[in-house]
Amino acid sequence: MISYEPLYKTLKEKDVSTYRLINEYGISRSLLDRLKHNRPISTVTLNDLCNILHCKVEDILVFIEDNMEHN
Repeated sequence: MISYEPLYKTLKEKDVSTYRLINEYGISRSLLDRLKHNRPISTVTLNDLCNILHCKVEDILVFIEDNMEHN
């Protein structure tokens, strides 16, 4: 599973609010909702967030291995 939990820490460290993402950078509320609920986003969007926040991909998302057994 992909979690966007690191994004919120990065936003705080960079002093960038979700209000600013929407109004200064044109990030949609629906995208913020997708991030909040760990839904898929495109690599283009990921690239945009990295550019806006001047950060690395790992500052936005983390992979958490599912506990499912594979046959």
